[in-house]
Amino acid sequence: MARLQAYRAVVVGKRRGSRHGPPAKIFVNTRRLTFAAVAFLFACMTCTAGYAESGAFAGLAGNWSGGGTITLDDGSTERVRCRATYAVRADGNAINQTLTCASDSFKFNLASNVIAHGAALSGTWSESIRNAGGNLEGRGGGGSFQVIASGPGFTANISLTTRGNKQSVVIRSEGAFRVTSISLTRS
Repeated sequence: MARLQAYRAVVVGKRRGSRHGPPAKIFVNTRRLTFAAVAFLFACMTCTAGYAESGAFAGLAGNWSGGGTITLDDGSTERVRCRATYAVRADGNAINQTLTCASDSFKFNLASNVIAHGAALSGTWSESIRNAGGNLEGRGGGGSFQVIASGPGFTANISLTTRGNKQSVVIRSEGAFRVTSISLTRS
């Protein structure tokens, strides 16, 4: 019995035989309030992070890089290196994207702004080297997107699939390049 009382006293933080006086009660209450405040802030941060990760573009934010192949209009293929950056709005339903790719004879700088309304996607795109641009429309969510990019004299089907830190991008068009297939990894 004495051993049990000594154990409880150690757990509670007092010595055997001591009593909590007014200063000790204030300390214990302050410690409890501090713990409650920290727990509340942690819960709020967790809720905010979860909310930000709940939209159509959840899990895309950050810098990505990798490579693949590009098939030119004459049928030849070249290796291509790419870098992408995704800035996702806090609610996860809007994204600003930049994609820069280069091969031995070809380079493009693509930028897009896309908004999700449920599974429907819409936005704009621009390519700075050729001074081209247009609209984007498609569907997607949960890491898988199918989009059609159109502009004066240009149409492309874009498929983007993300699983964790790996991403696959396939662009099919009737322009200077026919197919671009890229694998990216988040850095």
